[in-house]
Amino acid sequence: MVDQSPEHDAAQHWESHAAEWTRWAREPGHDVFWSYRERFREFVPAPGASTLEIGCGEGRISRELTDLGHRVTATDISPSLLAAAEQAGSADRYRLADAADLPFDDGEFDRVVAYNVLMDVPDMPAAVAEAARVLAPGGHLTISIVHPFIDRGAFADDGPEAVFEVRGSYYERKHFVGTEQRGGHVMHFAGWSHPLHDYTAALTDAGLAITALHEPRPGEAGNGDAAVARWNRLPLFLWLDATHLR
Repeated sequence: MVDQSPEHDAAQHWESHAAEWTRWAREPGHDVFWSYRERFREFVPAPGASTLEIGCGEGRISRELTDLGHRVTATDISPSLLAAAEQAGSADRYRLADAADLPFDDGEFDRVVAYNVLMDVPDMPAAVAEAARVLAPGGHLTISIVHPFIDRGAFADDGPEAVFEVRGSYYERKHFVGTEQRGGHVMHFAGWSHPLHDYTAALTDAGLAITALHEPRPGEAGNGDAAVARWNRLPLFLWLDATHLR
């Protein structure tokens, strides 16, 4: 899927592909999200007073959080995606916002969730710093990212036991674009791949400490799909929970 390309305008990319992503994300069972859904619901901390989702897209994570009892403020940089999230009743309130420049007060939320969005922003450390700024002392920042190791390679073929090949250097920030086709849907992705130490440095620099780290497996949910079952061998996602050091 991943090819290198010049850096892109993240806002323009997601606005241009908003309808495409909405169709992709809203078909139940369509992508790997559904194989990890219950595990992520278990990983997210219990609801507090107020939860912020950064980069809500069409709203499916906000809807999961709402279902779990969170009072959610949903943000996104794409007006069309934010409108789609609101149309679906995904959250309590909605704000158009850049992840690196959030329109909220210091410490306004005791839960912040960034689900598969930090790979999409041009300035990942700035986005982490903003998440830390709006997080109340003792609050939780919950992050999902594509596993940095997996982001640097590809399987040699489509078989469940295919060899995973690492291409190029792991220790660099790289821009990528790619297209995925699945179940009659097409989605254009673009973003940045970072080594793990870039993420941990961003958290530390923002005054946050990692309190939980999970490399989830799809388990039995992926047994009927070779493309999903392979992630029982290698981690597709990395989930982190962090809180203020102060």
